Amino acid sequence: MIDSHASNPDTAALEGAVEDARAPRAQEVLFLLLRDFMLLDLARLMDAFRCANAELPGSYRFRFASPGDNVPVTGGLSMSGCETLPEALPRETILVVPGTCGDGCRLDPRDPAVRRAIDWLHRAGRAKQLVCVSGGAVLAAHAGLLSHRECTTDASHLAELRRIEPSARVLESRSVVEDGTVLTSAGVAGGVDLALRLIGRQLGSGAAARVARRLIAGPPAASAPRVPPWMMRPGPLPPAVRRVQDAVARDPAARWSATDLAATACTSARHLSRLFREAAGCAPLQYVQQVRLRRAKEIMTHSRLDLKSVAAHAGFRSAQHLRRVWSRWENRPPSDFRTEQHRALRAGRVLLQRN
Repeated sequence: MIDSHASNPDTAALEGAVEDARAPRAQEVLFLLLRDFMLLDLARLMDAFRCANAELPGSYRFRFASPGDNVPVTGGLSMSGCETLPEALPRETILVVPGTCGDGCRLDPRDPAVRRAIDWLHRAGRAKQLVCVSGGAVLAAHAGLLSHRECTTDASHLAELRRIEPSARVLESRSVVEDGTVLTSAGVAGGVDLALRLIGRQLGSGAAARVARRLIAGPPAASAPRVPPWMMRPGPLPPAVRRVQDAVARDPAARWSATDLAATACTSARHLSRLFREAAGCAPLQYVQQVRLRRAKEIMTHSRLDLKSVAAHAGFRSAQHLRRVWSRWENRPPSDFRTEQHRALRAGRVLLQRN
């Protein structure tokens, strides 16, 4: 998570007051939209930056660009009103490439519109903060922006990404990867995490924490799934906790034990457990399970893998193990979750059509 430098309540309050008084220059967020882009990817990241604007008005300004006038959305809807690919972008632009071509479809670089987008991204993306969600990394690879970089994507595009850019280190066990100015995610949840990371850097950790709370607000507590522990506490994290978070994020499928985590944190298992409970409200191994659970959700949302394969990719010993951990944190079974994700996509298409 994003850290502040507060060391006591008075300092935290002072930093919050200074942060709230900021009047940041509006930063452009440009979404590059191609045929069959994933509507959910666009909507969730827009919502993160929209919530940041609600916290500090005028922080972000949206732009939408495409190589054509009308952009078909996955599922048959078309989006109009996008600007043509701009000749130049402000230096501080955040360039977002949502996932494209759902259900394992492949981008065809011979298509004239795709070719224009690749050539434009090759020129425009090198000096910008680039965020690629799910299959958006494939377009960045075609544009040569992932050469010799660490990156990730959703399960259905891993092989394609490795084929297009052999020099890239594609990390299939990571939900998010940041390498210099290029940030990639394995799903829309990871994309939101990346947006929160960028918001925290511009507006401060307090603003990012408030945006996170806005994003997870929803149904009444009686029916809502429990909040992931790393989203519950906006304060500063001890270095030992951050070291464990980084290590687990790099390889959530590793066989982590309490001893391994303590060695990673350079402290004792007992002390690490106390730090985690104070910082995140859970034990270190519970945190590992949460990271794996989030990875499983991303895979289920963006692939048609069966539960046994999902469990293996996410780091669970078996489908039964995944179901057992799932039931501790979710009020609905995995099959219902997958169905609801598809329903949300359809609802988003209808909403966009009405607007």
